[in-house]
This record gives sequence, structure tokens and C-alpha cells, in this order.
Amino acid sequence: MTDAITEAYNQECLSPDSRLRDVTSRLKLPAKLAAAHGAGSLPRPLFLAEREIREFTDDLKGFFDLLTALPERLFDGNVDRYADAVGVSPRRAALMKRLGVAPILHGRADLHHDGTSFKLLEFNVGTHLGGTDRAEVLRLHLEDEAFRSFAEEHRLDYAHTGSQIIDVLRKLGEQVTGGSEPVIAFVEADGGLAPYMHLVLSFQEMAARLGMKILLAEVSQVTSKDDKLYLDDTPIDVVLRYFSTNQLCADGRDGAEAEPFFRAHEAGKTLLYTPLDGLLFEQKTSLALLSDPEWRGAYTAEETELIDRLLPWTRLLTDGETTADGERVDMLDYCHANRADLLLKPGGQDGGRGIVSGWTVDDRTWREALASGNGKEWLVQRRVVPRNEPMVDPETLQIRDWQATWGMFVTPHGYGGFHIRALPADLDGILWLGNVPHVRKTGVFHYAAPDKEA
Repeated sequence: MTDAITEAYNQECLSPDSRLRDVTSRLKLPAKLAAAHGAGSLPRPLFLAEREIREFTDDLKGFFDLLTALPERLFDGNVDRYADAVGVSPRRAALMKRLGVAPILHGRADLHHDGTSFKLLEFNVGTHLGGTDRAEVLRLHLEDEAFRSFAEEHRLDYAHTGSQIIDVLRKLGEQVTGGSEPVIAFVEADGGLAPYMHLVLSFQEMAARLGMKILLAEVSQVTSKDDKLYLDDTPIDVVLRYFSTNQLCADGRDGAEAEPFFRAHEAGKTLLYTPLDGLLFEQKTSLALLSDPEWRGAYTAEETELIDRLLPWTRLLTDGETTADGERVDMLDYCHANRADLLLKPGGQDGGRGIVSGWTVDDRTWREALASGNGKEWLVQRRVVPRNEPMVDPETLQIRDWQATWGMFVTPHGYGGFHIRALPADLDGILWLGNVPHVRKTGVFHYAAPDKEA
């Protein structure tokens, strides 16, 4: 059922003299923000009850604690055994645990809302995330007279992701500087800046508006002297990490270029935010260790309830038996028979790379995908059909349904806003490289709702 705020917004957009329906197209975006997010926006933001955000954030924090405790709970604290179980190579695992394993609660949970509650599709742990500047568009919505009037009437508010990140970086940097304004460097892997430069410059522009200058660099441009990092002759106090172990270990490399960053962090002269340990737990295969009843003896009844509340049915794609629909079944036989309800995912990829959605392919393609993906680096997950998000098309004045992937940011502050990516409901609802031209984006305003909505 559509919530009351969405219903009110859509009804206003359908009125003949509405000033709301074209608000997104008339926003006055700064240059870099316009280059990053000026095109491809949904006609309106999404709206969500503050209560639902608060409750899910509490659940997500609890889930993060369970996720990051997997080595202790299931492998007697042996991180290498855990890494092997989720398909992380020894070379990558060595980099991930180089500074210890105590991940910071900072990341983006990608979710589908099934009409009743959010379900967790994957959890990207760390700072290497897109969409953190999207909240600037929400800020500008409130500078539009028509939208501001609607927001004031319905008491709408939003979380500014970028503001939270800048605050965390500033406080972290002051540990190095003794209280003065720190120097922050956004550091990507070599060759990593150019493909996303329009997004990086938008982040830099946002930070400048918030009073922080952000330097941009790739790993090989950063030098070290006496365990202090520099960009050219400028000393760096905090590195905002955007490089990953996949990048560091590409082409058979061992990631040695990251060692100066580790030493600087250990010396306390340049801090790394976030370290690489979070990457141990953003493997999609990690979710299977929580979902699979084979491991349920490691969790309390309350923890099991939390896992089942958040996660759809998720399993490592391996030979043998598993539990599905309350019965013992052969894994591959079950996957073959339930193609239309399942997705096959590679554990260590992002951006939808490698995902095969069973309901969009024929039996032969599905069989071939299962055969090639069989192993602990792959998982199979039950499809979560997203609820429809009705939008008034500003040109046709017709309501069109969209289906959204909700990217919820969490930071040390807690809830950090949403980055919404959506597809027309008549497409398959899974964001992947092939349907990127159809994707539209927006953010989320929240509202007070005393009663649980239907």
C-alpha cells in the first residue's frame, strides 16, 4: 500500500497547476553536482516513515555485529579459515587483516522493500561507496519554494550523508593534528579516478561547501617520509580510502604499494579511513554463513530471528544437501527446479557484475550458470520482489510504477541517508550493467508516523 505522503505528493503532481511535478528538473545544481547527478533523476524523492528507518537501523547495527563476529562464532577466531570459507584468497586476506580485524560501522546496505519490510541483498562495508553526495540534491529540493512548502506541511526531513562523512573525517584528523583542521586525501587505486571523475569531483565540491578541502590522488601518487604520507609536498592527515584489495591484487600483484599506508596508520601520522578489514565482511558469500541453518547453533534465538527478518534465503552454491522451504533438498536440484525465484551471484564482485537472475534466462542458460558458478566463491539467493513506487511522469501526467534498490548508508553516527537507484517496474528489478541506461536515481525524505503503516 502506498504511504500517505507519497499519495499526497502524487495527487498534488496530478493537479493542473502543480509546481511539484517538475521540481527535479528545475533544481539549480552546482556545476560538479550537475555533471554527476543532473541527468537520470526520478521525478520525485521517495518517502519513508522515520520509525521504519530507526527500527531498521537498529536491526542493521545488530546484523553488522553478527557479520563481523563470524570468524569468532564459526571458526574459533581464525580469520584465515573464515576467509577461505567465503572465497577470499590468502593474498587478499593478508591485506585485509594487515591492520587487525576490528571493522568500523561504515557502509551501505543495498535493500529491497517487499511491501512489508526491507530485505538485505548485500552489505558494502567500508568507505569505497558511490552516492554519498546525493544528499546535496535533497538539500536543494528544500530551496525550491513549492517543494519546501510541501515539506513543511508534512514535516519532512533527511539525513545528509556527506555531512556525516565530513564530520567523521574532521574528528579523526584532529587526532593527528591536535585539533587544527586536517588535510584529507581521497585516494583511489591507480587508474581508478578517471572512470568516476565526475562523481569524485561532485564529492569534492560538496566537501568544499561543507568547509573541507579534499585532495584527490591515486595510490602511486602518494609518497611516504618517516611514515607520514604526502601528496607532492603536502602532508596528509587522513586518507579517505577508495582502493580495494581486488584492485591492489589485480594482474597477480601482491598489494605491496599499500604498505606505506599501513605503516603511516600504525604510526598514527596519517590515518586510513577505513582500513581494509571491512572488505572481509562485504563478501556476498558471508551472508550465506548467516542464512544457512547448518550454522544456527552459533546464534541465540533472538539473533536467529534478526537474521531471518533481514536476509532472504541465501546459500553457498556447493554440492550436497541444504535446507529450503523447511525441507532437506539437494542444492543443485533445488536450484534447477526453482530458477524463476533465484539469483546467482559472485561473492566478490560489485556493480551487478556476474549476477544471473533466473527469471530472465532460459533453462539452458541457468544450468550453464550453475555449472560455472558452483563453488564457495558463489552464492544463490532467493529473489525479493520490490514493491512498486508510483511516480507521476511530468510529461505525460500518467502514473508509472518503478522498483527501487534502497542503498542505506550507515556511519559512526548511525543512519546516514539513502541513495536510491530504480528501474521501471516492467524491467526485471535487478540493477546490472546491461540495464544501466534505464536506471534513475533519487534520495529519501523521512516523516514522522506514529502508527505502523499497512
